[in-house]
Amino acid sequence: MGEPSREEYKIQSFDAETQQLLKTALKVACFETEDGEYSVCQRSYSNCSRLMPSRCNTQYRDPGAVDLEKVANVIVDHSLQDCVFSKEAGRMCYAIIQAESKQAGQSVFRRGLLNRLQQEYQAREQLRARSLQGWVCYVTFICNIFDYLRVNNMPMMALVNPVYDCLFRLAQPDSLSKEEEVDCLVLQLHRVGEQLEKMNGQRMDELFVLIRDGFLLPTGLSSLAQLLLLEIIEFRAAGWKTTPAAHKYYYSEVSD
Repeated sequence: MGEPSREEYKIQSFDAETQQLLKTALKVACFETEDGEYSVCQRSYSNCSRLMPSRCNTQYRDPGAVDLEKVANVIVDHSLQDCVFSKEAGRMCYAIIQAESKQAGQSVFRRGLLNRLQQEYQAREQLRARSLQGWVCYVTFICNIFDYLRVNNMPMMALVNPVYDCLFRLAQPDSLSKEEEVDCLVLQLHRVGEQLEKMNGQRMDELFVLIRDGFLLPTGLSSLAQLLLLEIIEFRAAGWKTTPAAHKYYYSEVSD
């Protein structure tokens, strides 16, 4: 038997009761394929364009048939424990929100999701002190949600400052001394930095003052952390793009 697909992993990593809850929610969002696997489906009533080349489940389900607030809590809880899951959870949340809005005209899942994000945001220092991995997973998750969720085709303004605050925390000296947090900072800036700058350029300037100070005064910084900080400084300076020369240099350095 082969290795489970990434979609199968997302479901199988939960306990049996939670698997059933998520499967019901994902069927609402039309994630189920003919062979029982799950993947994201961007769907309207008239057509379906899948990210997997198998026929999707064409039967729409009633979002009211599942406790979507509980689903939101399950997804957040697991995202705080599993950074691989947190990197992909935004697509899952986006699909459920879209399905709920189209089919029921409601926002139970989105409201529950944002409420949990706010709760965890308010307790972020306690989370970081309790579990560095949990903190990194949270930052990854909230950036993922910011990347996917849209209001009138624009990023959610309500998430801009919380995302910035998390990135500012990652740019503090005690965080820059930990490679896990530096790696998270750089990865999230690669993902949402350009969007954030468009929403609030002044805060991005302030964030990069901290990053440059951390790079120039590298007390406690590892050589890898210095390399990552230099790369993101140059990445932004190049208009949030990686030049061929920079790609060759940084990736050869990291592989060495």
